[in-house]
Amino acid sequence: MENRQDILYMVIPCYNEQEVLPETSRQLKEILYDLMDRGKISRESRVLFVNDGSKDETWNIIEDLHAQDPLFLGLKLSRNKGHQNALLAGLMTAKEYADVTISMDADLQDDVHVIEKFMDKYYEGCDIVYGVRSSRKKDTFFKKFTAQSFYRLMMAMGVDIVYNHADCRLMSKRSLYDLEQFKEVNLFLRGIVPLIGYQSAVVTYERNERFAGESKYPLKKMLAFAMDGITSFSIKPIRMITSMGVIIFAISILMLIYSVVQHFLGNTVSGWSSTMVSIWAIGGLQILSMGVIGEYVGKIYMEAKARPKFIIEKFLKD
Repeated sequence: MENRQDILYMVIPCYNEQEVLPETSRQLKEILYDLMDRGKISRESRVLFVNDGSKDETWNIIEDLHAQDPLFLGLKLSRNKGHQNALLAGLMTAKEYADVTISMDADLQDDVHVIEKFMDKYYEGCDIVYGVRSSRKKDTFFKKFTAQSFYRLMMAMGVDIVYNHADCRLMSKRSLYDLEQFKEVNLFLRGIVPLIGYQSAVVTYERNERFAGESKYPLKKMLAFAMDGITSFSIKPIRMITSMGVIIFAISILMLIYSVVQHFLGNTVSGWSSTMVSIWAIGGLQILSMGVIGEYVGKIYMEAKARPKFIIEKFLKD
């Protein structure tokens, strides 16, 4: 491995993280200064906190950290735009100053000690390094079941996604510039980043429990996130509707033949119960189909408006 000291920017999206931010900053400061002292990263490396419209003291803490140590930078979005947009805002800002970025959540569930392993893979020639959970032993049964079901469903729908990978990843400068070319408003970075290509690697780590505060991903948000991922990267649901239509049409033809045969045999077809069941079943499938198609039409509508994904209100830099 060549002796390089590239500029690393840590990109940390934050939303109402006042309880955990002091500890997060302490651990990141310790890790980065150690890597600087050992000549593994440049002295110009920084930690960029992205405030995603927090309602607590998160931004004030970021301002204090910046005033105390130039290692810490702050990016304030004009309003809450969601985790994916906040992360993208940080990455697009960092790419102008950094040779390489590493993104992590602020809650310290991602092991900060993987930073050095990420950099080793980067210096070996990888443009993208994915942080992957080695196990889910610390998760509750419900969390484990829903998370694994999500990844399996995404793969079944044909989405190119790294299993058990969230948004803890390393990206080189050139991969960030290529990421910028993806213009979709409905962001699902876990699906977009693998489309970039380039040499990549996986680093496994044990995910910790949240250090403090509450999870920003309740069940409702997780389901919405999964729906965004599926409808942004797969048309299989539309094809499934087409297949259901063909099957229902075939069944209706068989039922028609059955009715005609029974009529000529002189048998009375009772029919009321079967007719009602058929009406409710077909009606339900039609409404479901309209909902799925509407989801895709809604996404086209959002993309056509091409509104900005984020607006930066303030940037605390050197």
